[in-house]
Amino acid sequence: MITIIDYGSGNLKSIRNGFSHIGVEVKVSRDICDLENADALVLPGVGAFGNAMMNLLPYQQIIREHINDGKPFLGVCLGLQVLFTKSQESEGIKGLNIFEGEVVHFNESLKEYGMKIPHMGWNNLQIKKTACPILNGIGNDYMYFVHSYYVQPEDETVIAATVDYGAEVPAVVYQDQIYATQFHPEKSGEIGLRILNNFVKTVP
Repeated sequence: MITIIDYGSGNLKSIRNGFSHIGVEVKVSRDICDLENADALVLPGVGAFGNAMMNLLPYQQIIREHINDGKPFLGVCLGLQVLFTKSQESEGIKGLNIFEGEVVHFNESLKEYGMKIPHMGWNNLQIKKTACPILNGIGNDYMYFVHSYYVQPEDETVIAATVDYGAEVPAVVYQDQIYATQFHPEKSGEIGLRILNNFVKTVP
C-alpha cells in the first residue's frame, strides 16, 4: 500500500486524486502503524518549512527508518524541501537532512527582470539523469510550480532535473529509492500523472 503522510501540512486531496486518476488506491493516514507498514510513503506539503518540521516531529523517525529500509519514498514541493538540512525560511529549524544542503529564497532581483516571486505556473524540465525511474518517458516537458524557495544540494549528483527561473532550480532530486519533485505532478496534466505512475512502478 502507498500511504500519504497526513501531518497537517499537505494538499492531501490533490495528491490523492492524482493517484486515483491513474487507478491506484492509496491511503491517507497519520496513524503510526499505517506508516510503519506502508510499502511506499508520499510526503506532500504546502506552507512554511518550520511549521512542516514541527508537524513532522511524530513521524521523522518513521520516515528515516522507511528510507533506511530501502522502501520507495516520494516528496512533493515542500515535501522535497524538508528532506534537506535547513532552510532560509525558518532559521534554526533542522530539516530531515536526508540530503545535505540548504533551501534558499529566490533572489529579489528577479523582479527587476519581470520575474515574479513566488515562481508560479508552468516551466519546462531540463533532464539531467535519464536513469531516474520516475522520469522514465519524460522529456523537457512542462510542469506546474508554486514556490518561493528552492533547494541547493551539496551533492549535485542527486539532481535529476532542473528548470530555469533566474537560477538553475532543482526540480527533481533522486537517490536510490528516494524521489522528490519541486513541482506538483498531480497538477501537471497527463505528463505529471505519468510521473506518479512511474513512482507506483517502483513499489514492490
